[in-house]
Amino acid sequence: MAGLASDGSNPDVGLLYDINGLAKDAPSWFDRVMEFVGEYGIMLALVLVVLWCWWSVRRRGTFEDSVAAVTGLIWAPLAAGIALLVNVPIRGFVERPRPFYDHQGLEVLVAGKTDYSFVSDHATMAMAIGAGVFVAHRKFGFAAIGLALVEGFCRVYMGVHYPTDVVGGFALGTAVALLLAPLALALLTPLVSAVARSGRLVRLVRSGRAGARDRHETLDIPEPRLGSGPASGGSNENDLAA
Repeated sequence: MAGLASDGSNPDVGLLYDINGLAKDAPSWFDRVMEFVGEYGIMLALVLVVLWCWWSVRRRGTFEDSVAAVTGLIWAPLAAGIALLVNVPIRGFVERPRPFYDHQGLEVLVAGKTDYSFVSDHATMAMAIGAGVFVAHRKFGFAAIGLALVEGFCRVYMGVHYPTDVVGGFALGTAVALLLAPLALALLTPLVSAVARSGRLVRLVRSGRAGARDRHETLDIPEPRLGSGPASGGSNENDLAA
């Protein structure tokens, strides 16, 4: 299975050279930026998206909306971890070497990569988080998925993965995050709801201002209108007037 892309006529290899060739023409400072972004930057940005989404959903919507969204956000990193575990036997079965071992002339921005290439861990983890955030909140999910796509491009640009390594990572991360979501949410939602109703940890799910608004809406019972029922005497007065 190691020869998934060993022929230079393979479109996978051709696209690898096209994308990685951009690194040869770019200035060295830009390559350093891409190296940081592809290795660490996108993952840090995804963490910020998750935190921003958490901060937002705590302050808006109903209590049930906050519980559902926070549950989805908890599932996102869990899905990424499970996807990485699933990738361990996949890598061992395929045993695909890194592209720079089989192809000459690549601009490798990160040295020391000795493990197998298929499937990309970075692409898998990034897309699993993106799909998980999408389950929790659509707008933030689109932003996270966009970051995951950039991560995939960076891995090929850096010369450490074939394009199909990235595509495989996207597929694996998405499959784990979406297919296991119903079971995960069913297990996590009661726990998050219990935390939200507790006294000390409620701020993890619902902000203080939003919680006060929830209590006000719960206690805001409309008063009966005068003259609208028998108890008000309205119907009797109409009868006498008649």
